[in-house]
Amino acid sequence: MAARRAVVVGAGIGGLTAAAALCERGWRTTVLERAPALEPVGAGIALAPNAQRCLDTLGGDRRTGDRVRAMASFHGSAGLRLPGGRWISRSSQAAAAERFGGPVVVVHRADVVALLTGLLPAGTLRTGVPALSVRPGGGAEPAVVGTADGELEADLVVAADGIHSGVRRQLFPRHPGPRYTGSTSWRAVVEPPAEPFEPHETWGRGRLWGSIPLADGRVYCYATAAVPAGGSEPDERDALRRLFGSWHHPVPALIDAMGPGTVLRHDIHSAAAPLPAHHVGRIVLIGDAAHAMPPNLGQGGCQAVEDAVVLAHLAGPGDAETDLDAALAAHTAQRLPRTTAVVRRSERIARLTALRSVPAVAARTALFAAAGRLAPDLALRGLDGIADWSPPAAR
Repeated sequence: MAARRAVVVGAGIGGLTAAAALCERGWRTTVLERAPALEPVGAGIALAPNAQRCLDTLGGDRRTGDRVRAMASFHGSAGLRLPGGRWISRSSQAAAAERFGGPVVVVHRADVVALLTGLLPAGTLRTGVPALSVRPGGGAEPAVVGTADGELEADLVVAADGIHSGVRRQLFPRHPGPRYTGSTSWRAVVEPPAEPFEPHETWGRGRLWGSIPLADGRVYCYATAAVPAGGSEPDERDALRRLFGSWHHPVPALIDAMGPGTVLRHDIHSAAAPLPAHHVGRIVLIGDAAHAMPPNLGQGGCQAVEDAVVLAHLAGPGDAETDLDAALAAHTAQRLPRTTAVVRRSERIARLTALRSVPAVAARTALFAAAGRLAPDLALRGLDGIADWSPPAAR
């Protein structure tokens, strides 16, 4: 039989992983991306061992997971600090590798996009083409994606169009969608300061800052703060100086190293409630389109990668007569409970970072300091059952 046809909406990490996985299984795949080009934008992204093992299923002998591991930026220790500089807990990449079968790798998002795009056959990616409408299909009826250039019929449509997914709104018009968590994030990649530092995450009153070196020598900086939604400033460095300028080294130096217009600011959203399903007919939602979550566990991109690889596994080879309706039902059955649990765990950590009252922050600090002495790798336990997961093809 002729190879089956897939259309992927969105060329982010999840969409590109899905496209690569389906192409490797023989599907004729088209990726629609509304942006006019895939520019090297964004900042850092954490890929935990669960995502790395998924990427191991791609790339043949040159396992994509190994190529990601080669981008590992640091191999030593990191920890949790207070704004004055005091360390209250530490862990290490060695401890993460022992616990989860590998370290957590932090890389530039653009490098991962380039890696995944390189797996796609020529002509797979179409930029500047937004998906304007969808019809789910099902049974003997194909799904349909409407574009300005006409309609595309497909045996399978993968909606990877992000937090504000237009496909999700069409499929589930009464679902509340992601909600603002009460915190906003800032991210940037900068040149390192002259004085060295250890990778760290620092928690203050309703504020958080992280500094992690990247493989190219630059530093990935990320911050969150409990502020009203929808805000912006002509120069976001001013907001960072106001919120974090008095914190310990290297925070002020990193803010000063940021160039004009290089700071990304986004309100943080999380799934207000789980979707009733991750699919309708022959359309399946993956990544933030299905289960947006706070970034505090570093699992947003990882869960999108999991979604993509599990989907390709269940969909079967492109030249097989897999029952796709049953395959997508199985995808929802496998992915909805897992991603809902990860969303809820991420939200619990986010609420801890957003504490602002002096007594609550003092209690949080005392708890973490005591735990850091009694269980040095306590921070890693938040990823138990998550980072140690393996995709079906690897089991």
